[in-house]
Amino acid sequence: MPAAFPEVKIVEGLEGAASASGHVVIIDVLRAFTTAAYAFAAGAETIELVATPEEALARPGWRMGEVGGRLIPGFDHNNSPSQLIGKRVPPRVVQRTGAGTRCAVAAAPRAESLWLASLVVVSATARALKGLDPVTLVVSGAPDEGEEDCACAAVLNSLLTGGTPDFEQAVRQVRASRAAAKHSVGDPDRPIKDIEVAVEVDRFTFAIRAASASGSLVARPVV
Repeated sequence: MPAAFPEVKIVEGLEGAASASGHVVIIDVLRAFTTAAYAFAAGAETIELVATPEEALARPGWRMGEVGGRLIPGFDHNNSPSQLIGKRVPPRVVQRTGAGTRCAVAAAPRAESLWLASLVVVSATARALKGLDPVTLVVSGAPDEGEEDCACAAVLNSLLTGGTPDFEQAVRQVRASRAAAKHSVGDPDRPIKDIEVAVEVDRFTFAIRAASASGSLVARPVV
């Protein structure tokens, strides 16, 4: 008989992403895949994931992302999810970030399926992974930071393996993370409101799946 729950492995950073196998989930709470979720909610239909600013600038589409947390010259948007609320985003988006999209690109060649997660889509991600085995969770912000991604990984691991996730503890860990501490009132690229929208657990009912097609890695919402 098949196992009741999947085998779940948690790895860290680019190195972990590159070696990840099975059904792979790249977790980036602050802020890449929180921002991606809000972009889908704002009208994006596809988000092409790239590893470098140069690749993004060479692709057609509405570009969002960061280097060192800051808006990239020539991009249309930074990496702020809160600044997407109330806006309309074009259907085709290109995203580049220092951790999340780079890890996704690194993981894509070996992954049986590839998913992008944050707390705002965590339960939907668990539902999408039902019946898939094994699962590898990639804490994208580690080892330099990533406490918020570890918190999301713990929640997702519990949801996948029949445990009881501690959402309140996860929210506390996000707020106390080193990545959160870089945000401040009045910062145009790291507004404090980003923390608030990142901890809105299960705000969205879709998961985010990425797949390679014609040489590109493209993410779409999956209900």
